[in-house]
Amino acid sequence: MASTPAPPTAPPKPAWDPRQPVVRPFPWFRPTIRIRLTLLYGGMFLMAGIVLLTIIYLLAAQALHVGNELPFKLLGGSVQSTNDTCPGISGNLKTDQFNEVLYNCMQDQRRLALNGLLRRSLLALLGLSVVAFAFGYAMAGRVLSPLGKMTRTARRVAGTDLSRRIELGGPDDELKELSDTFDEMLDRLERSFTAQQRFVANASHELRTPLAINRTLLEVHLSDPEASPELQQLGKTLLATNERSEQLVEGLLLLARSDNELVDRKPVDLAEVATQAVDQTRAEAQAKDVELTGDRQPAVVQGNGVLLERIALNLVQNAVRYNTPDGWVRVTTESQRGQALLVVENTGPVVPAYEVDNIFEPFRRLRTERTGSDKGVGLGLSIVRSVARAHGGRITAEPREGGGLVMRVVLPA
Repeated sequence: MASTPAPPTAPPKPAWDPRQPVVRPFPWFRPTIRIRLTLLYGGMFLMAGIVLLTIIYLLAAQALHVGNELPFKLLGGSVQSTNDTCPGISGNLKTDQFNEVLYNCMQDQRRLALNGLLRRSLLALLGLSVVAFAFGYAMAGRVLSPLGKMTRTARRVAGTDLSRRIELGGPDDELKELSDTFDEMLDRLERSFTAQQRFVANASHELRTPLAINRTLLEVHLSDPEASPELQQLGKTLLATNERSEQLVEGLLLLARSDNELVDRKPVDLAEVATQAVDQTRAEAQAKDVELTGDRQPAVVQGNGVLLERIALNLVQNAVRYNTPDGWVRVTTESQRGQALLVVENTGPVVPAYEVDNIFEPFRRLRTERTGSDKGVGLGLSIVRSVARAHGGRITAEPREGGGLVMRVVLPA
């Protein structure tokens, strides 16, 4: 009889708790940025003091040497001046006269020596200040260079992809700790965005497939000539509901994709995009007696043509659908001061200024819920705002006098 095998043993537990902070031995000996700056600026101050003290000592020694030189010499009972500082000491002088002239001469010598010392000290201080500022600027740049590296990496991450890391080397100080923390945050963000993209891709397939199957089944039943009128009406209602669900799914997926910054950009002319949007909406505008006008000048931007076309199409469709009979919609594009401008202006009901910001929120409409309207699924302007942000631009809305809105989309050219 075979023996029953023993159950596998559990793996050993880790000897350390990852939730506990890392305790470094001898924290006072850690080369922190505070200690490094203290040593740096303290050493600079000490070196500057030593250099300045040396210069003052040399200048004082020179001044004393000049000030101690005798301005006269004795020549056989008479006195002769040796420089121009004591012209009155020459000749045969009495004792009182000689002492007075000698006193005044020594005072002039001292004054000249002190003036020379002060002048040379000021020049030395000026030169030392220039050297100190230059050396301090160079040292500050060296100390702050890790911050510059982190800033450049953050800009690359924001502008391109999340795969870049700082990976700062050097001593284990506060800057390296900040860099490591930033790298960990980027790791989490990259995992989050990757999971979001994977979810969008899976949801795109999982949500579209059953809706497409439902639409096919409904269309097959509607094509049956033997179906009763009640069944035909029910099928049309279900088909309209299914179409609305498909639009909602497409809008949600597009909104999720457009929230991220674009990486692959190509030149796109807003005038061409706006013209295509106007052509696609012209039939609906004619059915509602809405006139489409506007002057569209070339305005080239760097971006995604499909998403930019969705901006123009959503704005024009909203301007046509939320309009009044015999109204108009004006679509214009232009380029000014390095920016491309798309303006969609329309007539319509009066819009209070305090309710303008609400129209950019998903599933919201002025005073009513969007989910109860047949004009759309309530994601058009939300998608427009997300796409504009992904292109580094912005969208604003202003109420018109007499009713309607003025929608302005500004994109960097």
